[in-house]
Amino acid sequence: MKKRLALLMAAIAAATMATGVSVFAEEDDSLARIQEEGELKIGTEGTYAPFTYYDENDKLVGYDVEIAEAVCEKLGVEPNFVETTWDGMIAGLDAKRTDAIFNQVTITEAREEKYNFSVPYTYAHGALIVAADNEEIQTFEDLKDHSVAASITSDWAKMAEEYGGSVESTNEFTESVTLVETGRADAVLNDELVFYDYVETTGDEGIKIVALTEEVNRNAVLVRMEDKALSDAITEALNELAEEGVLTEISQKYFGADLSKDTQAE
Repeated sequence: MKKRLALLMAAIAAATMATGVSVFAEEDDSLARIQEEGELKIGTEGTYAPFTYYDENDKLVGYDVEIAEAVCEKLGVEPNFVETTWDGMIAGLDAKRTDAIFNQVTITEAREEKYNFSVPYTYAHGALIVAADNEEIQTFEDLKDHSVAASITSDWAKMAEEYGGSVESTNEFTESVTLVETGRADAVLNDELVFYDYVETTGDEGIKIVALTEEVNRNAVLVRMEDKALSDAITEALNELAEEGVLTEISQKYFGADLSKDTQAE
C-alpha cells in the first residue's frame, strides 16, 4: 500500500514538473461557463461619458460599451451590463457579480498581481495643449515662465511646476480651455482622451496638442485571476477586432482619433 502510494505521488510530481500545472489544480472553465450561460456580465459605470453613458434615447452607449458588445459578438454571447459606481466595481468582480470590467481600467503593477488584464484597447498620453495660433510653445520644456491652467491639486499642476511654469487654478477642463483661448493662460496639461472628447463634442478648433508625454496609460479589460481562459479569449477577440479595423472605427466615432493603439510607439 505504502509503495503504491509512493509510486502514485512520484507520478503526480513528474506530471507537475513536465507540465508546470498541478493535476490537483481546479480546471479553468471560465470561458465555457459564460458561453454555456450565453452572456457576459460586464461591470461598468453608465455615467462616464464618452466611455459608458446614456444617450438622449435612454440607451446605454459609449466607447467601452461598443468595445464590449463587439467582444461579446466574437465570443458568441450577449453582453449583460451591470452598472455600479467605480468604488464598488472591482469589489463586484471579486464577489462574482460580474465576469469582467469594461470601464477604462488602467493596467498597474499592483492590479496585475491580483487580476488578469486583456490586451489594452485604449492608450492615453499626457497632452500639452495650447491655443491654435500659439507657435511659441512646442515642447514641455517651453513651459518655463509660462502659465498653465490646471486644478491646483492635480498631477498636471505638479508637472507644470516641474517644467518651470506657474499654475492658473481651474476646476475643470472647459474652464482651462477658456483661459487659454482668452489669453489668460498659456497652456493646459491634461489627458489626451479629455482633449479629443472635448473637441469631438464641442467642435472647438481654438486649441491644439503640441506635445505628448512618453509615458502612456494602458487601459484594458479586467478579469479575475483564476479566469485566465476568459481573459485570453477576450484578448484574442480584441486582437481580431484591431486587425479588422473595428477598434479604430469605434475610437474615431467617439474621439475623432485612433486611441486604440499607441501611435507614439509606431
